[in-house]
Amino acid sequence: METPLTQNIRPDRTHLDLPAYEQVGGYTAVRRAFQMPPGDVTNLVKEANLKGRGGAGFNTGQKWSFVPMGEDAPTPKYLICNADEMEPGTFKDRLLMEGDPHQLIEGMIISAYAIQASEAIIFLRWAYKTSEKNLRRAIAEAYDGGYLGQNILGSGYGLEMQLHVSAGRYMCGEETGLINSLEGKRAIPRAKPPYPQVSGLWGKPTIVNNVETLCNVPHILKNGADWFKSLSRTDEGGTKLYGASGKVKNPGLWELPLGTTLGELLHEHAGGMMDGLTFRGALPGGASTDFLVAEHLDVALDFDSVTKAGSRLGTGTIIVLDDQTCPVGMVQNLEKFFAQESCGWCTPCREGLPWASRVLQAIEQGEGLMRDLDLLAQQCELLGPGHTFCALAPGAVEPLQSALKYFRDDFEQHILEKRCPYR
Repeated sequence: METPLTQNIRPDRTHLDLPAYEQVGGYTAVRRAFQMPPGDVTNLVKEANLKGRGGAGFNTGQKWSFVPMGEDAPTPKYLICNADEMEPGTFKDRLLMEGDPHQLIEGMIISAYAIQASEAIIFLRWAYKTSEKNLRRAIAEAYDGGYLGQNILGSGYGLEMQLHVSAGRYMCGEETGLINSLEGKRAIPRAKPPYPQVSGLWGKPTIVNNVETLCNVPHILKNGADWFKSLSRTDEGGTKLYGASGKVKNPGLWELPLGTTLGELLHEHAGGMMDGLTFRGALPGGASTDFLVAEHLDVALDFDSVTKAGSRLGTGTIIVLDDQTCPVGMVQNLEKFFAQESCGWCTPCREGLPWASRVLQAIEQGEGLMRDLDLLAQQCELLGPGHTFCALAPGAVEPLQSALKYFRDDFEQHILEKRCPYR
């Protein structure tokens, strides 16, 4: 099994410096890209069907194709790497930045060349101190090695790159909120259209891609679209970094073919449940996704299959629920987080999420009423897609709406017994 994203990551947690990265073929993809017109690079990535690994799952090359090109296109253009990674239960990008920072830089150089961006920015989560240290060192090495700056490798193309450490808000994971934060504004979402590809940072064409997405780009350039698609078990190309947390025997992170099933990830890689515990469900893509349960263990963890099963692949890092953990308490904890992280820009999210958190807390403390369950279900509809300014609130209620569907007996038991039966 090929693992291009993690093949250079060392068990001792040290990372490859520039000479070592070049020795294993690093930056050869940059040279190959510079031999191609920028539009051909975009078309190659589009043909490879690299879907965004930040959660949305949009075709990366198609996203790039919306950027204005040609002599009359606005300048400067920007490429932003979203390395905020504040989705609860998600830790895949951290592994890539700590373990192989030059891979990310190489991917950003190629991606920036494809859209003819002259500025590249890594927007990093404040808490990722090791990632910050390793990326700063790698960026300096890339400048010294001639891979960043003006006239890279004599190509006539130049790119400046900087690392921006964020103040730390979940809202910055939304690309327009991230852009506002970079401009020194409050991290709130922007109205779309115009989309960032046309009018983004400082009103200029901007592409925002996730760390894992960008790290795939050098491998597509080196090996081609057909090779990339062959790594997957589905029509969606490539491998995927899958994670598992919760009461499993072997929590961790693995690079596997896209389309690996939930059951395979749980039992073969995460080692199954801890002794004495039974699997009840899992959030397949971080906290802002719907639960999948035992009937879904054969579902392939790709974007299309998980959507058909009633959830979203999201980041591909599953949070496992066992039979001795209270689903009401788990969901209340998540809603409390989302309520705290709401930017407050629109009323349904600002008022609705704290309200849902308080109702869940009352149920968990044995103070809930049966009518609360219908009110919570109604709230999930009112906070659903199309009712709020961005996707934070619709994502926030996904674990709640699916918990009401699959674990309603637990909610009712809390209310009837006036206590949490798991305590």
